[in-house]
Amino acid sequence: MKYEPYEYQSYASRFILEHPYCGLILDMGLGKTVITLTALFALALDYFTAGKILVIAPKRVAEDTWPKELKKWEHLIGMKASLVVGTKKQREQALAEAADVYIINRENVVWLVENHRWDFSTVVIDELSSFKSSKAQRFKALKHVRPQVSRVIGLTGTPSPNGLLDLWPQMYLLDMGQRLGRYIGGYRERFFLPDKRNREIIYSYKPKQGAEEKIYSLISDICISMKAADYLNMPERIENRVEVSMNAKEEKLYQSFERDMVLSIGGEELDAVNAAALSNKLLQMANGAVYGEDKKVISIHDRKLDALEDLVEAANGKPVLVAYWYKHDLMRIQRRLPEARVIDTSKDITDWNHGEIAIGLIHPASAGHGLNLQEGGCTIVWFGLTWSLELYQQMNARLWRQGQKHTVVIHHLITKGTHDEDVMKALEKKETGQSALIHAVRARIGGM
Repeated sequence: MKYEPYEYQSYASRFILEHPYCGLILDMGLGKTVITLTALFALALDYFTAGKILVIAPKRVAEDTWPKELKKWEHLIGMKASLVVGTKKQREQALAEAADVYIINRENVVWLVENHRWDFSTVVIDELSSFKSSKAQRFKALKHVRPQVSRVIGLTGTPSPNGLLDLWPQMYLLDMGQRLGRYIGGYRERFFLPDKRNREIIYSYKPKQGAEEKIYSLISDICISMKAADYLNMPERIENRVEVSMNAKEEKLYQSFERDMVLSIGGEELDAVNAAALSNKLLQMANGAVYGEDKKVISIHDRKLDALEDLVEAANGKPVLVAYWYKHDLMRIQRRLPEARVIDTSKDITDWNHGEIAIGLIHPASAGHGLNLQEGGCTIVWFGLTWSLELYQQMNARLWRQGQKHTVVIHHLITKGTHDEDVMKALEKKETGQSALIHAVRARIGGM
């Protein structure tokens, strides 16, 4: 795909090129991965100044997002990546390969530092805020080798979700203490006062008067912050497809049922007798589970749960509103994200709008006209899709409406090669309803 960057994307890539260590604080959906890869390509293959490049990211982001983005864009052709994940043997083999970029999940940073001769000149930390604890082993490991690194790029959406104290470890990995001090104790003494305490035991700290402005001023030369609505000529609403893929076994189950309309899974017999029933079953399976006989839930895959967890983590505490369709989706989401809360009652709505709910779960049918949720957040994740254009538009309008102060980002979780793609296509064309459903199902059956 041809890369035609927005002005802010070109600016951010230039910022990386011009600053040996820098932090990019970018809202979700602004394209931080392609921004960074564009700069890395120039450093490695145009200027030959990058040396060996290491990208550190959350596991699924390392395995999925970075390799996919590298393959997606035409201007990055020629840049080779090696994925340093898996077993010890697989990681060692990946490190031995000739590549321009080595991508590792953050859980393996300590192993890398302790077992590999450090020879990386450029380090990208995707989700810099995951290094916000100065006591964490991953921070200590990276701190140990930081003097050997000539270029560091930190990427995050919210660098201090729990307060300004979180900033020190992250900034240290960028500039080795030049701006906020070499030790967290000195940083704390300089900018904070004890808050909650029990005599000599201090439980928390609060910023001194004017500390926030002073801290931001100190780091402003190496950090840029981009909010989707402020910076540049961004749309008021950004729609994003988050594609997930089933493995071969899961895909075979799905395709077999789609082809035969009947599939036995673990002894449970499923029967779709008409287009609507078949569509319903296929959308359930695309979400990761399906009702069998007697409403017994049969698990198919957890791909969407993994993607949802990644989106929640990337939000760094910013509220996320998740639209679910089936009850088993709700149960599975709640098992994966116990802190998530269903928005149903008046109190739930009030708490959401007061910013007291980090992950809200809502059924589109309950998000009718007149329900105002825009004060509580600006991010929607569609875990499961619906054929109802009206419900789809109503749900999105809960956040994308007058009074919303931020750009609304709408993520759609799409399982590749499934009925999800039919529904998404129909929603985009506004061709939903019974006729679109029947047409899509007939096309799939006829194409078998």
